[in-house]
Amino acid sequence: MAAELSLVPECRRGHGGVYDALNCGQVQIARLRRALAGLPLPAWPDGRIRLVADVSNWLRPDAAASADRLFCHCYARGKGNAQLIPGWPYSFVAALEPGRTSWTLPLDAVRLGPADDATEVTAGQVREVVARIIAAGHRHDGDPDILVVLDAGYDLTRLAWLLRDLPVEVPGRLRSDRVMCFPAPPRLPGTSGRPLRHGAAFKLADERSWPAPAAAASTQTTRYGTARAAAWGRLHQQLAARAGWEDHDGELPVIEGTLIRLAVDRLPGGRSPEPLWLWSSRAGTSADEVNRAWQAFLRRFDIEHTFRFLKQVIGWTRPRLRDPPPPTGGPG
Repeated sequence: MAAELSLVPECRRGHGGVYDALNCGQVQIARLRRALAGLPLPAWPDGRIRLVADVSNWLRPDAAASADRLFCHCYARGKGNAQLIPGWPYSFVAALEPGRTSWTLPLDAVRLGPADDATEVTAGQVREVVARIIAAGHRHDGDPDILVVLDAGYDLTRLAWLLRDLPVEVPGRLRSDRVMCFPAPPRLPGTSGRPLRHGAAFKLADERSWPAPAAAASTQTTRYGTARAAAWGRLHQQLAARAGWEDHDGELPVIEGTLIRLAVDRLPGGRSPEPLWLWSSRAGTSADEVNRAWQAFLRRFDIEHTFRFLKQVIGWTRPRLRDPPPPTGGPG
């Protein structure tokens, strides 16, 4: 990349001078983040800001001396052919754009280290990005909540808990084998013992445990045919004092949200569509709220095009870094 830059007419440095400038230069990460947050954010018709968070890997299987490498989960060709390859995972937060476009506005990126809790890092990123968005004047009191869209693999319940004091809504995808709980039933008069904290179980894989949905919506789409969504309100995950909740102080919380099942007629490429399960921390069960949640989730995949652009066009992962090691506060 540096050699190509030295051949551009506007560049006044020679080949060696470009490398000298890179070796002596610095990137002011905090200033860059403020500048990105100050750019005009994509305007959605409903006035909501839509953010997406996801991880992309800089694979470095041959760099045995590189510090802080992790095993990065990568998909290979064919179902069930996932691989674990040594590299550096980076957590990104970007703003989604409306309309028929796949462009996003990257707002933050940090490298995940061996000792990092990915959920806490993502929550910290979102918290700082929201603070910078508010400081830049993009959101004011009384404006709709900011949507932070996530794919499966994130602990949605814990993220919603860590971000509970912010004006954000966290919709994301659930695995189809998850079990959720309805609110505990009222305590009957004259009963003794500890009150129930969880109601009936809702098993995503067992249709017999599904009551009638609180809301249903049907939407015609050009890409997926008819999209049918069903929603159930006030469902929560039964938490256990392990993993991210191991050090929680006090009784584990009950974090309610809206569960959404989305089914479509077809998928691009002739693939067989499977039902999609989503959970949102604040969405209600009206048709408009349900449609907003699943439509926002489908736009999450725009960030995959951003990752492809960064790697294949910009050359983000092309450098072969040796010494000194790259900074951990932003993209290497």
